Amino acid sequence: MNPLELIHRYYPEGSDIERVLRMHSEDVTGLALELADRHPELELDRAFIAEAAMLHDIGIFKTNAPDIYCVGDAPYILHGYLGAELLRELGLPRHAFVAERHTGSGLTDEEIRMREIGLPPGIYMPQSLEEKLICYADKFYSKTKLGQRKSLEKVRSGFAKHGDDALRRFDALHELFGQ
Repeated sequence: MNPLELIHRYYPEGSDIERVLRMHSEDVTGLALELADRHPELELDRAFIAEAAMLHDIGIFKTNAPDIYCVGDAPYILHGYLGAELLRELGLPRHAFVAERHTGSGLTDEEIRMREIGLPPGIYMPQSLEEKLICYADKFYSKTKLGQRKSLEKVRSGFAKHGDDALRRFDALHELFGQ
């Protein structure tokens, strides 16, 4: 499977939105693979990580985020869920879990309810080691400052704004995969 071929089904090659998605995904993939290589004891599925990290944000085009050229109707926070729907339609359920569960440090039922996020019932917390790794690596790259890796302190301060539980979950990911 070639992730770029799948991306180009939804994102015109060379368009601004394709460039943002591709560059962000390449950065996340690079970090995820680097971290996987540092942790051979975890016996991570490296080939799967390379594919899933490239596809984790495939649903952004369905959201309304004009600063990254997304002109869809859905709130941006739903991009993982929307991407998971696409990936399931393509017969990629394992990749879909990565997309669906990478938002923040995962989303609990309580956070979804408190923030009134329009997600259907489901599991929105990363479960497998590969899901957790891609979720973690994603936090070090934004789509607005392409190619710039955030410091651990900057990532942690971003999580602190979302509450102690979100920060604790991120810290647990850092403990597992830490740079």
